[in-house]
Amino acid sequence: MLSSYAAFAFLFVASSAGAAPAASAGVTVEVVDVDDTIDAGMAHRVERAVSQARSSGAGALLVVLKTNGGVVDDANDIRDALGRDPALQTVAFVAERAWSAGALIALACDKIVMAPGSSMGAAEPIPTTPKTISALRAEMVALAEQHHRNADIAAGMSDPDVVIPGLKTKGTILSLSPGIARKYGFIDGVASSDEAALAAVGIRPARLVVAAPTLGERIAQFVNDPIVSGLLLTLGFLGLLIELQTRYAVAGILGVLALALFFGAHLIAGASTGAILALFALGIVGVLFEFHVLPGHGIAGIIGGLLIIASIVLAFGSAFWIVGVEATAVALIASVGIFVFLLRWLPDSSLMRRMAFAGAQLPGEGYVAAPMLSFLAGRDGVAESMLRPAGVAIIDGTRYQVQTNGEFVPPASRISVERVEGSKIFVKRA
Repeated sequence: MLSSYAAFAFLFVASSAGAAPAASAGVTVEVVDVDDTIDAGMAHRVERAVSQARSSGAGALLVVLKTNGGVVDDANDIRDALGRDPALQTVAFVAERAWSAGALIALACDKIVMAPGSSMGAAEPIPTTPKTISALRAEMVALAEQHHRNADIAAGMSDPDVVIPGLKTKGTILSLSPGIARKYGFIDGVASSDEAALAAVGIRPARLVVAAPTLGERIAQFVNDPIVSGLLLTLGFLGLLIELQTRYAVAGILGVLALALFFGAHLIAGASTGAILALFALGIVGVLFEFHVLPGHGIAGIIGGLLIIASIVLAFGSAFWIVGVEATAVALIASVGIFVFLLRWLPDSSLMRRMAFAGAQLPGEGYVAAPMLSFLAGRDGVAESMLRPAGVAIIDGTRYQVQTNGEFVPPASRISVERVEGSKIFVKRA
């Protein structure tokens, strides 16, 4: 009996010892990077990370900030997502910078830790109007008060009229280094890594789970770069211009694919909408109508072109319409310049000489040019058909295609050859 109790005690101790390493695994922390322009796509990424943290039972969410800012409306969506679950502790780690809308996201977190050499602030809104400044200032102050931070410092990040003795003068926008932020008690610590940032706020040990962006989000993030967007627009415009010149479909397909990638990426990022895509499609219809249905009038083509340009500019998002105008203008100029260069260079290039047919077409092989008919000048004949102004006439017993200078000549009328231009015979009524 005693041996049974001893065995049971041994198994209990052994099982408790085996459970210790699992308990020491620490708190599960979901990690999400805000490492680019803050837009609708970034808001979607953070919202997805918050949802994953809640569903997995994570104890904290670490937001790693490396952003120059972005759209305030999308930053507000991120702020709302971070505060949706009071039980989920949120920690902002300013790894490089949290400027503009990035500062708003940092203030929305329960804790803030900055890395050495990082900075936070410079949250003046665009456009800089009393209305936008007042709105953003109220948001920043409310978040600071909610998390027991200095409200004046938060206000000074967005309002140039705020004065903080020894820290900020009127007319400037406040940005904080780690040392200054720590001196004024605005942050909770300084650390150089994700694990150290969590340890600085008492979360240790921690098991990090990175909320990696999806393939679509990565593609959208890459294409949304103004330089990449400009290159895609240039390829799209150039493909359409070449297609109008050659009509072989290859260049047109490539151009449409480039524009589709441009619009698709901005649609995933949330800057573009279905209405903007419909506007672009309507512009394409207008251009096609001009070229194939009612050519020469120009109205449909001009309206279609304006709709295409407007849809492209709008696809960049209302907050970045100036960037959209610049990228579209540069793409148009570059595509037209390349197109003109290709028109001048390709016919004489070695590539085109290799592609062009260079075989000799000899008369002995049946290749005969149109005969010269200059000997018919001054001859008389009879119109076999109605000449209006072109038709058929018999001259010296042979039927020829002839034409007048505009007059109509009835059949069986006497005609005479006025002149011959190559293989064209011009006649008049005799």
